[in-house]
Amino acid sequence: MTEGIRLGPYELLDRLATGGMAEVFLARREGPHGFQKLMAVKRILPQFSSDHEFVAMFIDEARVCAQLSHPNIVQTFDFGESNGDLYMAMEYVQGTTVAKLIRGAKKKGLKVPLEVSLHIALGVLRALDYAHRAVGDDGTPLQIVHRDVSPGNVLVDMTGTVKLTDFGIARAAEFERRTDVGQLKGKLGYMSPEQVLGQELDPRSDLFTLGIILSELITLRPLFWAPKELDILMKIRDADVRALDDAEIDPEVLHILKQALAKDRAERFSSAQDFALALELVIQRKRLQAAPSALSQFLGILTGSGTHHLSEPRQPAVRIDTPGEMHPVAMPIEPPTKLDSEVTYVVEAEMTSDPRRSLPGELGPLSFAQLVELVATGQVSASARIAKGSNGFKPAAEYPELQKFLGSARIRWEEISLELNALDKLDFSARMLRLAHDRWSGGISLVHAGNRKRIFMVNGAPELITSTLKDELLGEFLVRKGLVLRMEIDMALAMLPKFDGRLGDALVGLGMLRPVELFRAIQEQMQTRYAEAFTWRRGHLAITESLRAPEDTFPLGIGGVELAVKGIREAYTPGQVTEIISPYLETQVDIVREPRVPRNEMRLLEREEYVLRKIDDTATLAGWRKRLNERGLSDAEFNSAVFFGFLSGAFECEAWFQRVPSCAAERTSDSLLPPVPPSVSG
Repeated sequence: MTEGIRLGPYELLDRLATGGMAEVFLARREGPHGFQKLMAVKRILPQFSSDHEFVAMFIDEARVCAQLSHPNIVQTFDFGESNGDLYMAMEYVQGTTVAKLIRGAKKKGLKVPLEVSLHIALGVLRALDYAHRAVGDDGTPLQIVHRDVSPGNVLVDMTGTVKLTDFGIARAAEFERRTDVGQLKGKLGYMSPEQVLGQELDPRSDLFTLGIILSELITLRPLFWAPKELDILMKIRDADVRALDDAEIDPEVLHILKQALAKDRAERFSSAQDFALALELVIQRKRLQAAPSALSQFLGILTGSGTHHLSEPRQPAVRIDTPGEMHPVAMPIEPPTKLDSEVTYVVEAEMTSDPRRSLPGELGPLSFAQLVELVATGQVSASARIAKGSNGFKPAAEYPELQKFLGSARIRWEEISLELNALDKLDFSARMLRLAHDRWSGGISLVHAGNRKRIFMVNGAPELITSTLKDELLGEFLVRKGLVLRMEIDMALAMLPKFDGRLGDALVGLGMLRPVELFRAIQEQMQTRYAEAFTWRRGHLAITESLRAPEDTFPLGIGGVELAVKGIREAYTPGQVTEIISPYLETQVDIVREPRVPRNEMRLLEREEYVLRKIDDTATLAGWRKRLNERGLSDAEFNSAVFFGFLSGAFECEAWFQRVPSCAAERTSDSLLPPVPPSVSG
């Protein structure tokens, strides 16, 4: 109890909740002639009061909330400082959250009546409509996006009133500088696709997350659920709402939900007002009593006569989650033991120049993290002999902590045969673009300068890319991005056996990385691995339809053609593009009206599209370039467009076919895999 302690003019009666950086109290404000009022007072924890960034966000939250006054928004009445402690005094709602309402209904085996679900959704939509359109004292739009519309942030009281709270991580124009694009906001399971990907948000993101809440009220099941956090985020990214089709949902409501939950925000409701209007029409047509009385009556059924709360004696009007705070679900793992993190290994090796060599023919001593890195990069295979601690050498496969890695087809690099076909950078670019369009599935093995890659394709898009390049390992990538420290990677690697060999799961489980951070990092890492393959100038490759991704994959959610174009664009400088197409500028080229890869799939730049539309006869490309130069088009823009025209099959000539054999082979064959010659001329 905290009774008797004061914070400014407020007497703290009880601590309602404590979070990572703030705490909320039930407080009383007294005045003349016996005046009293209960409030919810939120303050920064003392140990974080010197954190300038957090203090600034707390102040920003108070400034924005003070400008919001609406019946469906929890009101902020006061903001002050007492003995160095910043605090906010907010409306105290005697009720519960929608999260507890859903849990209570499920526990009692009750369905939430449709009119109750729609009444709650309408209350939130009215709050969002007001917040999204709110303006400051000078009439300037605040441009608020809540970012955290979740069941725990929707409060209901016994009178049936619905209130949206916790604008602590909202983006408003006046403090956008503190919430950069890509910064982590929101709760796992209640995010929009663009929020998962770290893209710029607009009000339609809030409409998506309200759609999640409405679906959960109706079905009493999470819309996006999976055993692993990454799978949940992948479902959200892809807006995978197939679960709705298996639920008992009124067809009209289902149609509204699917519009609100569209992956493309342009297909969602354009505003909270439009979303609310759609729900109101359903209520009118079905003559539903979607009113406070319906919600009040249902709460009475859930709580029992005379009981005003579902599970707790008091419910604060403001949740404890603080600005920018999102806690991952951490597994209860003991700290690393000496066996996990301090024991060393020695590998029998032919290597003679490695500084870690201790004796001729041996590599070590190595930590477990270093050993895993050697396995992942193909330097230690299942046939290697390893000594652990002071024990003798034995096959690597006999060590339980290594079996997950050595048994993984992801890093069984010795299976890549050296009898591969010749690899040519330009020919590879054309192949990948066309395989993507043809929605090809299979595996591509690459060898270049001692490095190896495998690209597992599903319907033309990469779903798993493995690499022996050390810089492309997940741990190295995370350190380079500044998401984790080297020592944290080493600790997580030491704990891998407890996490089934998955580094990402270990980092999340140990609380070193948030699930969304891991998701975005893997998304970027996979795209980087894929794009880097387009830079390999020479080497060997094998394209095999029978090769399939062996384990869990990570679909990027981006079209294969679009990814291939991105890889090609990053792999060639403007000077290299000019050098490639120069031999064909004075040559008559054939214009292919229906090229192998249509322009609309490639998503080229606007001025590149313009070039490809304009070139419509067999005049030389040099002539076309001169004409378009006169219209303000640069040589670089023209050359880039022509380059993609050749790669996609929009332009053809014999000289190009001689340079890129796969294009010539495709002209005379319907096969998705034209034969790769044993050698390719430079």
